[in-house]
Amino acid sequence: MDVSAQVEQQRFRQSAGSKRYEVEHRTEATDPDDRRLALLMHAAFFLLLGASLARFLLRHPGEDRTPWIIALSVALAALYLLGPALGSRPTPRRLARLGVLVAVWMVLVVLAPSFAWCAVPLFYTGLRLLPPRAAFALVALLTVFVVAAQLRLAHGFDPNLVLAPPAVAATATAVFVHMQRQGVRQRELIDDLLRTRRELAATERREGTLAERQRLSMEIHDTLAQGLSSQQMLLQAADRTWEADPATARRHVRTATGIAERNLAEARRFVHDLAPADLAEGGGLEAALRALATRETAQAQGLLTVRCHVEGTPHAALPDRVQSALLRIAQGALANVKEHADATEAALTLTHLDDRTVLDIADNGRGFTPPAPTALRPAAGVRGHGVPAMRARLHQLGGTLTIESAPGDGTVVSAEVPLPAPSSSPAPSPSPEEPS
Repeated sequence: MDVSAQVEQQRFRQSAGSKRYEVEHRTEATDPDDRRLALLMHAAFFLLLGASLARFLLRHPGEDRTPWIIALSVALAALYLLGPALGSRPTPRRLARLGVLVAVWMVLVVLAPSFAWCAVPLFYTGLRLLPPRAAFALVALLTVFVVAAQLRLAHGFDPNLVLAPPAVAATATAVFVHMQRQGVRQRELIDDLLRTRRELAATERREGTLAERQRLSMEIHDTLAQGLSSQQMLLQAADRTWEADPATARRHVRTATGIAERNLAEARRFVHDLAPADLAEGGGLEAALRALATRETAQAQGLLTVRCHVEGTPHAALPDRVQSALLRIAQGALANVKEHADATEAALTLTHLDDRTVLDIADNGRGFTPPAPTALRPAAGVRGHGVPAMRARLHQLGGTLTIESAPGDGTVVSAEVPLPAPSSSPAPSPSPEEPS
């Protein structure tokens, strides 16, 4: 198992243990329905607070406690805004502010029982922020104060006022906890589905690679290998009959030459088949890079946006091996971005200069500490053939690879390939290139 798979499994095990608490106690949900419910509860709190204050002022005008009631109402509203209502997670400071908020509400209920109904949004806030046992204890405490306040407002003892608030609080709490647990199960199911899809995609890629290797091995065996074997036998026969029967020896050599021509044609066909598909379709390197950017953006499904830019005047005859190498480097760099960078944006910039061509692959991901630029191959037992493979490709072309990155600052991979002078003769055709 490679390093990335081990890291992914470790992260999943760690997140699985803390996922339930994290989802059940976040203060701002990422789901639109949860956000709408939170806004509704916040609006209900201020509506109930305003209604309770208006009721008190209408029922008890000019009392000595009126300034205290108004001051406590304003303080309660400010604490609700500055404390847990607008928070994003249950931090210790926010939990402390929740305690102060509840304490101010209790004092306000003791002075004016009509403020007891503000407890309903406080139920929701406590259930969002606190662990289950602490949240249930807070709900029970608030319910006791609501019952006591309703009995003070009633003209006599009413069993309904004693039993109804606990029943309503228990029902609301049960519904809220059930909704939270259903949300956790749905998120865990989505994570499992995403992980399974990644595993299936990796398995399909491995199977496709093995099938292609088997196909190529059979093709090479049936064409090049058989042809080379025939050439060897013919040349050996010609060597044996060279002195005794020169005519037969020359016939063997001519036959071997014909087989060599057919093998050369087969080798050229392999070179064409192994060239990057985007280049084989025509349009040059620029069109291939744009197609790669479009395909990677579509495959990322909104998680990564890849853009392509071309600067300068394209060279009329950019060597095929340079186009192939730069496209392979772009593919490898984007594969690293998707696997390691956690980036949301990436850019391919192809710059044509007078004496060289430069391809830059930049992303806004997490960044890393670049490896030493000396080795063309990774150490034994160490994963990470991408960067050494890029350096090897450019080394064959006389080019250089530069990596600029730092943890948290994104990454820029720059591949520079010098071009021969226009008067120089074209370079010989390269050997067949293995697919990445």
